[in-house]
Amino acid sequence: MKYFATIFWAVVIIVVVAYVLSSMAGQAFNFASAISIAAVFAIAAIVLGEGILKEEK
Repeated sequence: MKYFATIFWAVVIIVVVAYVLSSMAGQAFNFASAISIAAVFAIAAIVLGEGILKEEK
């Protein structure tokens, strides 16, 4: 469930940011590039959360 939440929020936040920035720049919104960037951020968040930044007990 935590992976689903991470992927969901990464997609939502990145797509909204990409839409706003493309509108401000006067460019066309490209959904495919926003999804690819969201995938990279979701994978990075999962890797950081599960491996690199894990607290030692």
